[in-house]
Amino acid sequence: MRGLKTRIFIFIAAASTLFGSVSFGQSDLPASGSGSLDFKQWGLTAIQDGGRRKPIDTFARETLIRVTGRSTYTDKTGRKWQPSDFVLSALLETHDWKEEPMVLVSFGKLKEQLGLDKTQRRFSFAQLTGSAELQRIANEAQARKRAEKPLERIQQEALSVSERLALFSHVLDGSSLLIIPAPQSETDAWVLPPEFARYYNDAQFAPLQIQLRTLANAYRTADGFGFSRAANQLRQGLRELSPSIYPQDRQLRLEYFYNHFEAFYRAIWCYGIAFLVLLIAHLRGRGRALRNVGVAIALLGLAFHANGIVMRCIIAGRPPVTNMYESIIWVSFAVSFFGMIFFARYRTPVYLLAALPVTFIALLLVHQMPIAMPSSIDPLVPVLRDNFWLTIHVLTITLSYAAFALAMGFGHILLWRYVRNPGAASADASMHFWLYRVLQLGVLLLAAGTILGGVWANYSWGRFWGWDPKETWALIALLCYILTLHGRLAGWWTEFGLVVASVVCFLAVLMAWYGVNFVLGKGLHSYGFGIGGETYVATFVVADLLFVAFAIWRYRVSKRTVVVAGDVVPG
Repeated sequence: MRGLKTRIFIFIAAASTLFGSVSFGQSDLPASGSGSLDFKQWGLTAIQDGGRRKPIDTFARETLIRVTGRSTYTDKTGRKWQPSDFVLSALLETHDWKEEPMVLVSFGKLKEQLGLDKTQRRFSFAQLTGSAELQRIANEAQARKRAEKPLERIQQEALSVSERLALFSHVLDGSSLLIIPAPQSETDAWVLPPEFARYYNDAQFAPLQIQLRTLANAYRTADGFGFSRAANQLRQGLRELSPSIYPQDRQLRLEYFYNHFEAFYRAIWCYGIAFLVLLIAHLRGRGRALRNVGVAIALLGLAFHANGIVMRCIIAGRPPVTNMYESIIWVSFAVSFFGMIFFARYRTPVYLLAALPVTFIALLLVHQMPIAMPSSIDPLVPVLRDNFWLTIHVLTITLSYAAFALAMGFGHILLWRYVRNPGAASADASMHFWLYRVLQLGVLLLAAGTILGGVWANYSWGRFWGWDPKETWALIALLCYILTLHGRLAGWWTEFGLVVASVVCFLAVLMAWYGVNFVLGKGLHSYGFGIGGETYVATFVVADLLFVAFAIWRYRVSKRTVVVAGDVVPG
């Protein structure tokens, strides 16, 4: 393994007399010092990974998150490693990474089965690869997958851990460093530096050998200027090998900026602060000035949020709605956007008070769950490659989720008012009217999206409707909300019933959105499948249903009190 890593970064042809043989072992390279280097130029170097050409900065971030569950890693000595630093150190063996407890194992039953410490979440590569029990469970899971049988949760988790170990192994042995571009075809595989002869001759590759050796030397000696200069020249040399295939600098710089700007993280802060300001203004009646401050901060958060989505669309070349992470950032944006539109239309901040916490919690959830909802930008599966239908159907469906999420937030505000003062809440006709309008918008979008989904299904799968779990639960959610609106219009239930339904019916949306992909894991919509997050979702559902039950009890008690009071008052 060390030989392969040595050849990758200090690649010297065996017959060459120009450079001589150089090898950097763990004792030759310092364990610290590289943390002071600027890794931007190295991070801008393109690599082929996962069917996509991306900056090494992106590859390193995705790798570290998939292995550890975090975007940075602090080793046993207390040193904090950035992703690009970690990848270079692993390739050049400047640190004993096999003994670092950094591979994530989060499922308690799997840790118990493997005899691991249940209080720990991360374990070393050497410890896990030496586990015969892990290998046995993973082999059983693979056999069940090949037989198309459902997997138990412990088997799913064992497969995930095995994939992390395989990825870690590829980084350690250098086999993941596909930085030599194919000469002409975009479909041809890129290769490792030692395999350049597959596409190029010695004369073409000789300048890159110098830059690879200079880069390794500069990293070893923590020479910041030399390291950045060598990385920049290496990138330019790689581009000259294949100008038509190698990504343009503007593409690489845009993705690097997207990685480091962290627009969605900035939006989280803005939404949280804006909600607190608007809540204080509402509770204390501080007037328009404080409210305007809150609205301005919310608009700033919306701008950050939109900026992140636009950059992601440009990088991916498609709408951001092909996995759970992308759908959540899009739906959460739409929630705040709808809230801002309704605020502008009706001039009441209650829409923002309903929208902002929903958006805040959704963004915080995906930020805190990078394993269950990875943020990587992956190529589309074949069924999603028709961007017209992807845009029309999926965006319409997810916009309906946003409208229902806003209605759910609005319903919580009204339920809280019913808990505090049922009489005053019942008398507020305008708030119930606004809730009704949001529900109407959601039903219109979900109905249109479901019909368009049938058209796309006929185009992709040859049938309009097949009772696929995703289709079935989308229909169930639509019928729930249609029944809610029709029942209120027909007088089957009161305005309070409409409020309760706006919260309870969102559980059907949650099932169609999350449950089918992460709980059932069945159907033709397999591109959205995943595991994890069940504890968070189950906790939310149980807590929410308890709150609804308490609000119903409080409302009924108040109604009985009114009836009793009416009986004792003389007519």
